[in-house]
This record gives sequence, structure tokens and C-alpha cells, in this order.
Amino acid sequence: MIHPKPVALEGHGIRLEPLGADHADGLATAAADGELWQLWFTSVPEPSRVRGYIDTAAKGQQEGHMLPWAVRDVATGEVVGSTRYHDIMPAIDRVEIGYTWYAKSRQRSSVNTTCKLLLLSHAFDTLGCKVVGLRTDNFNVASQKAIEGIGAKKDGVIRHHQARPDGTVRDTHIYSILVTEWPDVKRHLELRLARH
Repeated sequence: MIHPKPVALEGHGIRLEPLGADHADGLATAAADGELWQLWFTSVPEPSRVRGYIDTAAKGQQEGHMLPWAVRDVATGEVVGSTRYHDIMPAIDRVEIGYTWYAKSRQRSSVNTTCKLLLLSHAFDTLGCKVVGLRTDNFNVASQKAIEGIGAKKDGVIRHHQARPDGTVRDTHIYSILVTEWPDVKRHLELRLARH
């Protein structure tokens, strides 16, 4: 049975730090880079709502179903986004990776590949997960392509599944990586980073 706990993860110039109140200003700056909160199909907070976003993540962590991180660029010291494990299910050794977003200037860079390598390595190699899930909005095509690009397999679509921040309801695309698939996914991610 897995027991996820707050931990810093670092590699390839990125450090995932357990999310806390001290990350609020950095997250607000990252969200403002591209006005990401205006993407109606994502959960990026407006800069003025970052503290509430952090509080919600902390509550999920206290309840045992979330483990949130701030994403920091080691070279510049800047906080460039956030990600987390969610829907943590210890009884079946499963976590999902989600609530992931990066400053516009860091999108389509090596940041996402690095974060996924760090999170998946921790999930499979340290925690002992049997499966890691990922999910995204049906209108978030860029996220779907990114998830498929790391090697996750599409499990299906749950129709009329979850409320968006604006109150509309999304269809959710569900993906997963099994522990037996992890060696190939890991090699794929490492090769992608080697090319950067």
C-alpha cells in the first residue's frame, strides 16, 4: 500500500517543491504569464485567487487525496507552475497526476517532460504505484496531445463528468500508465530530455 508524503523532487533543472503559502507570489506571476486563468477549460487561478488555490490544495493534502507541488526553475529561481498527485488511492496503489499548469513562456519547453519524469519516477520507483492516471478536459486538446506524447494510453472518455470553474460541465478524457509500461515510458522521457 502506497503512502505518499510531501517531498522535494529535482532533476534536469527543475525542482518540485511541496506547495505552500510561500509560493503564492511566484504562482501569481506564473499565472499572469499568458493570463492562463482565462482558459475556461483549465483550473489555473487568477493571481488574486492564488492563496485560495493553495489553501484548497493543502486541504486536499490533509484529507489524504492530494499531494501538491510548486514547479521551480532551478537556474532562475522562478516558480513557473504547479502540479499534484490527486485521487490518491492507497488501497490499489494508484495516484493521478493533474492540476498541472505552467507559465505561458514555459509551455512547449522541457518543463512538462521533466515534471512528468520526476512525478512518474517517484510514483513507480519510490512509492510502488501499480498505475498512474491522468485526465483532461475534452476541449484541452494541447493537454491531450501532451499526455499522449509522454506515452500514456487512453482509457476512454467519461461524458458529462465534472464541473469546470465557470460552471459548465466537461467530458473528461482518462489516460493511464501501468507499472509494466513504465520502463518504456521512462526511456522515452529520458530520450526526449536528452534531445533538449
